[in-house]
Amino acid sequence: MSEQPGNTPKPAEGRKGDNTQRVIEVTEDDLPLHCPMPQHADWNAHPRVYLPIESRGDALCPYCGTLYRLKGKPSGHH
Repeated sequence: MSEQPGNTPKPAEGRKGDNTQRVIEVTEDDLPLHCPMPQHADWNAHPRVYLPIESRGDALCPYCGTLYRLKGKPSGHH
C-alpha cells in the first residue's frame, strides 16, 4: 500500500502544537500527577509520565512542555 499525497496523517503534529506551552493548575485530588491527564483532549499525545509536583509545587512535562502548578500547599500525608 503506497502513501498518496494528502493521505499522510498529521494528528501527531497538531497534537504537539496543542500540547505545548500550557500551564495547568492541579489540586491534591489530581495526585499522583501524570501527563497527559485523562480529561485532556490530547490524552494520548505521548506516553504517560508521572511528575513529582509535591516538593516544589510545580512540574514540567519533559514530553510536551506543559507546566503543572499545584493549587494550595500539599498536605504532606501519604
